[in-house]
This record gives sequence, structure tokens and C-alpha cells, in this order.
Amino acid sequence: MPSHYSGPMTDQRTRPADSALWPAPTAPGRIEATVTVPGSKSVTNRALVLAALSSEPGWLRRPLRSRDTLLMAGALRAMGVEIEETVSSASAGTPEAGARATGEAWRVIPAPLRGPATVDVGNAGTVMRFLPPLAALATGPVRFDGDPRSYERPLHGVIDALRALGARVEDEGRGALPMTVHGSGSLAGGQVEIDASSSSQFVSALLLSGPGFNNGVEVRHTGRTLPSMPHIRMTVEMLRAAGARVDAPEDGGSANVWRVTPGALLGRDLTIEPDLSNAQPFLAAALVTGGSVTVPDWPEHTTQPGDALREIFTAMGGSCVLDERGLTLTGSGRIHGIDIDLGEVGELTPGIAAVAALAEGESVLRGVGHLRLHETDRLAALAKEINGLGGDVTETEDGLRIRPRPLRGGVFHTYDDHRLATAGAVLGLAVRGVEVENVATTGKTLPDFPALWTDMLGVPAGARA
Repeated sequence: MPSHYSGPMTDQRTRPADSALWPAPTAPGRIEATVTVPGSKSVTNRALVLAALSSEPGWLRRPLRSRDTLLMAGALRAMGVEIEETVSSASAGTPEAGARATGEAWRVIPAPLRGPATVDVGNAGTVMRFLPPLAALATGPVRFDGDPRSYERPLHGVIDALRALGARVEDEGRGALPMTVHGSGSLAGGQVEIDASSSSQFVSALLLSGPGFNNGVEVRHTGRTLPSMPHIRMTVEMLRAAGARVDAPEDGGSANVWRVTPGALLGRDLTIEPDLSNAQPFLAAALVTGGSVTVPDWPEHTTQPGDALREIFTAMGGSCVLDERGLTLTGSGRIHGIDIDLGEVGELTPGIAAVAALAEGESVLRGVGHLRLHETDRLAALAKEINGLGGDVTETEDGLRIRPRPLRGGVFHTYDDHRLATAGAVLGLAVRGVEVENVATTGKTLPDFPALWTDMLGVPAGARA
């Protein structure tokens, strides 16, 4: 076991709630299916923060209802924001009202932020990082706590930046949770330097609340390569759509510097895009089985990292068509190995690793060393679990090397990580006897995953093909 393999991964395995095993269905043949994917977590949680800062009420339509987004909504409510949830009678009881909730909308009514309040972040990076800057604008203390794993995830970039911008934060020197932000009702803001090489969310967190700071904010990244740049571009685009003035490096400014001007944000009527990263296991199913899967409402233009799946899965042997039906991926019956830098789209790594373990040739996944600090140490977990099924995966300094081998059934542990669970399901398509531990952890961002999966396969719930 590598020296960086995190203790909590072993600890979590002993918890009774994790003991349930889900028999991952083996594909009965070539899959031909249409899968409606719920809304984007990344867009939903950014939209909630911006709506809370707006000068007027706004609407979020087709929001994702998952653990991460409900934690975000609950945290905002605790600080005084009103969020009304509605489902139109026209869609109630229809299939869409479940997974996609087509008729669902959240009305966000901003109010002066206040404490005392307690925020449960769960293990949601967006909640633990996006909300402390917002809490600095509240009147009163806001305490942040969460799952045991959340204590180990880096938060120093946000904490140090807030202090530099004039906020009072108590964390007992941990640079991590639990902590308390003592809001004074305003924050000076201004220039700040941070090292966001462990998470692009440090940058997004400061930019999202920047319009509410007295002097706005100028964020300069001073560390190594900045991962997940599409997520920062998503933040910038959503800020601009809400009326904020943002200067970004892609506009011809200084590299690794972002500026947000102070000012009121507009209440918006926003329809949330489907979560393209959560579409990954379903598209992977087409690749693995040589079948065809369509994801409706795939946007023509988006900042979501999951859009890269079109190029990645094409390189691995599939073909994509984007038309009025959505995105359709068709497998060729053969899976090619791939050598790729996933630094900008690291969240796709578990699913790509699962497909690569079923390929005809070796794959090298690079640029994702920061995944050791995600919901779990994803690199160590993927290597251990795929190897536990007979695979040959080795960790590199910044990624994984995957040499395909005949795989066998067995337990695929997930360590409370939703993307590990869906990766196990992908492997189960081609390998009989795979049992995914605690598949319910997919509820973090993809509610009702087991039902969506078995519906796609045409397999009765609880049965193995």
C-alpha cells in the first residue's frame, strides 16, 4: 500500500452503514438506451451562492437534488436566505419528476446574512469552500463542521485568504475543519495571493463572494499548475451572467489573476444543465458494451468539464453525435488504451480508469495528483480496488498506469466516494460477480443511481443479468 494511502479509507470500511453490497449488473448485451441525467451539482451550488448574494429574488429550474446541493441549501437557510421549493402539477408523478424533476424549481429570496449559525458541509468541497467567504459577510459567527473525511480535505487556501482580506477565522491552526467564521456584516476585500494547486475551488470561493466585498477581490494564484480550470471558467461565466464585472486571464490579463468588481448581482431565472460528469458512467456503458446511449439536453456550449467526454471516449473507441436528441455515444466493440493529461478534468478519472481497465492496451492517466485530496485518495483507491479484481494498476507521481488484465468478481470498496461507486458499476458491466460497497454514496451528486443504471440495462432492480 503506498505511503500516501489515507487512513480514513480503511476506517470507513468498518462502519456498519458501508456494509451493504450492491450486485453490479452484468450487461445482457449491447446497450441501446436513453438516460436523462439530473442537473449539474457544480452549476446548482454556484447558482445558489450567487442567488443568495443577489439584490432580488431568483429562480433555479431543474436544480439537482442531492446530498451536496441540499447541504448547500440548508447552509444558506441557516444564514437567513429563504429557499422555496416547488414542483409544477404538470410534471408531478411523471418519470421526469423523479430523476430530473423537470417541473421542479427553487425560488431563492436573498436576505441579510446572519449568525449565529451552524453549517454542516458533509463531505462537499463546494460547501466547505464556497460558504466561508459568504459567512464573512454575515452578522455573527458561523460554525462549519462536517463528515470526518472533511477534516482532512485542504481548506487553508480559503482560510488564509479570508484573514488576509480582513476576516476573523478560528480554526485552531488546522487550516481545515471544524472552524468558525466571525462575520461582521462586511469585508474589506482587495488583493490576495493564494496557492490553489490543491483545489481550484479556492479561487472560485473567493470570486463568488467578491461582488459583496467592499473593494471586490483580486485573486492571484502563486502555486504550481492550477487544476480543474473549466470549473473556474464556469464560475467566471456565471458571475458575469449575474451582472458582475470579472477580469480573467483568458481576457488578455495577467496569468493566474482574476478580479471581481464590487456591485449588486441580478436575480436570475436559470435552468440548470444536466450534470455532464454524472453522464460519464452511462456513456461508458455504451463504450464497454459496443452499444449506444443518448443523454438528452446535452448543451452545445458549456463550461462543464464533463463535455470533454466527447473527445476522450472517441479516442478510446467510441463515436459521438450531438443533435436535437442530445448526445449519443456509440461503442465500436473495442476499447483503446489512452495516454492523456486529465489535469483540467480530474473528476472524470475514476470512470476513465474503469474503462481503461477493460481496454485492449495500456493507458496512462496524468496530471491528477490532486485527486489524493478529494473525497478520498482516489488514485490509491482506484489502484487498490481494480487490482483487487485482478487488474494491474500502479500509481505514478501524478496519476495512474493501467495495464489491462482479465478481471474477476469481488467486492469493490468505495470509501464514501460517489465516483468510486459508479466506476465499480462500469466494471460490473463486463465482469460477473462485482459487488459495489455502499452504492448509496452516489446520492452525493447522483440520486437514484441504481435505478437509473438498471433501467438503462433493462434489468429488474435487485437482479443480476
